[in-house]
Amino acid sequence: MLDLFRRKPASASATTEDYGFAELRGGGSRVRVIPALGGRIVDLELCGRQWLWLNEGIPFAPPTVGASYVETADSGGYDECFPTVGQCRLPSWVKALGGFELPEHGELWSQTPMVNVEPYEGTQAIVATWGGTKIPYAFTRRVLVTSDGAVVMDYAVRNDGKERMPFIWSAYPLFALTPQTHLILPEGARLRVYGSHGIALGTTRTEHKWPYVRTGALQADLSHPAVVGKRFACKLFLDMPHGQGRAAIREGLDQLEVTFDSKQVPYVGLWINRNGWTPLKRGDAYCNVSLAPCVGAPDTLTEALGDWKGAQWLEPGAMREWRLTWRGRRLIGEADTPSRGSQTIGETSEETQS
Repeated sequence: MLDLFRRKPASASATTEDYGFAELRGGGSRVRVIPALGGRIVDLELCGRQWLWLNEGIPFAPPTVGASYVETADSGGYDECFPTVGQCRLPSWVKALGGFELPEHGELWSQTPMVNVEPYEGTQAIVATWGGTKIPYAFTRRVLVTSDGAVVMDYAVRNDGKERMPFIWSAYPLFALTPQTHLILPEGARLRVYGSHGIALGTTRTEHKWPYVRTGALQADLSHPAVVGKRFACKLFLDMPHGQGRAAIREGLDQLEVTFDSKQVPYVGLWINRNGWTPLKRGDAYCNVSLAPCVGAPDTLTEALGDWKGAQWLEPGAMREWRLTWRGRRLIGEADTPSRGSQTIGETSEETQS
């Protein structure tokens, strides 16, 4: 089932409904997309729970090209970052594109994509298409809700230029970080540090193995981030094992899981903000987390083209496609009991096992 509403006049106290939205429902799930807010998903409701975190400090507003994303548009929800996540300048050796400046959070969030409602596999889908401004490409996301409540997101990018095009992509859904938050990722997966605030995880590209990280003489279990420390933030990247990629977030008896083909989507970016970072000079630090499936790593295309060797390339006229499937479920039994946040390296205790 789909609802499509026209845009209403916006005001200083505008809600997402004032900007117009497309909404899909099915199998107890609901997804709401706001074309005028860069195609952002503002509602992702599965198994009776609204999962997305919304930022009360930065209300929704139409995006402005050239503005700072974190200062004006970091309002929460679910964004797409392409062809970079972090602001960067492409190296001079990239043919026809060397020296181009790419904006913070990529090019998609500051556009109003073309949005259509199309029939697909016996149901309806919301199809949003963005066009490149610095680099010639077409980026498409098709969202549908199946009869059993799964939210399927199909992505495609086409190189409309005459030269090979480098890129990275990251979904960027934000979730609330609570005392119950449990992050579920492949145990033992390689975990690389990209940045940190208030926690000593090593330098950029320092390696750990999920879920444990070394913090000085201590070892911390990031699968329950709320008990690791009172004020810290970090961005990490996990290499997905070959085969089916999977990541999940659990809140009590509710779990949200995303699955994908790890050959197509080889990384998951992990942002944890436990009251450790805010872009607002006088604002409170945030408490949120993101499980961000990625095609390419780390956050800037320049670094991905460099030592990280995580950039992707697309030939002229070629297309790349991938899919994410989100599912919610209610667990049976008792809710998680978070383990102690850190221990001395080498110490063993049933209390600290996960």
